[in-house]
Amino acid sequence: MKWIKIDRTKIKVYGKKGKVLPKGFLEEHISFLQSTLTNDIASLKSGEFNYNLWLTGNGQPKEEFYVYRDDNFFILDTCADAKKIIDEFTKIKLSLQVFFEDLTLEYAHIYIFGEDSEKFLKNIFENIPEKFKFFKKDNIYIAQNPLRIGETGFDIFGKIEKIRDLFPKNQKIEEEEFEDIRIKNCVPKIHKELKEGFHPLEANIGQYAFSFTKGCYIGQEAIARVHFRGRTPRTLTKFVLQGDIKEDDQIFEGEKKVGVITSVSPKSEVGLGYILRTKLKEDTQFLTQKGKVKPQKECVLKL
Repeated sequence: MKWIKIDRTKIKVYGKKGKVLPKGFLEEHISFLQSTLTNDIASLKSGEFNYNLWLTGNGQPKEEFYVYRDDNFFILDTCADAKKIIDEFTKIKLSLQVFFEDLTLEYAHIYIFGEDSEKFLKNIFENIPEKFKFFKKDNIYIAQNPLRIGETGFDIFGKIEKIRDLFPKNQKIEEEEFEDIRIKNCVPKIHKELKEGFHPLEANIGQYAFSFTKGCYIGQEAIARVHFRGRTPRTLTKFVLQGDIKEDDQIFEGEKKVGVITSVSPKSEVGLGYILRTKLKEDTQFLTQKGKVKPQKECVLKL
């Protein structure tokens, strides 16, 4: 088993309980999230979560959120500054009766994965959540989340002080190793692969980050246009790197730009980036400003 303490902010989203709503109407906090984020929030049952992007009006990624439904409120898990998110959401909710509470100082977050991680959870909590589901015990959330690094792993967050000493110190990893695993497993990251200048569907995340049936949300038209047109011209790819390669380095075929590097592993000679689909051939060598790259495979998570 390996584990790491990750810095994530937590925001509680809730609304006033009112009268029974007419059929087809959502409670206002659910309606707000449904029309703001990219996935289907309204269909979540208590004990389930999904992955979402918050987009600009033209479909560019701004931030990411894991959205956990806990009875009639939601927990947003993000790497963004909680105060900034709450301020911006408060502005755009207009007159909706939606309320936000910053839980970051109360909730620590540990991610565990690898061999014996399920055994570790059973010893403490006597239960294992299914994929994209969670349970809560003593103000601690335990969720099976395969999207952090592209393999089976578990989020443990909340008031975890009482169990903190149960995590073996010799199995703790640092951020560099965690980032290396993410890149090797081909997982796109907000502000790296998912950022302004790149269409999010180029990262091949449509299967888990978007609902194409729920109706309107911010940036929905830009996403739908590309989705229903078919494959994107560029695609997210894992590369083998050679030389002094840095993030944002352009990839060239001769003098023609055919791609760009977006992530470079701090521990291995691998990276992620985008390349034209027509140029995606394994072991074909391309040049960057100060190095060489070879495409290894297209990044498509198998969940």
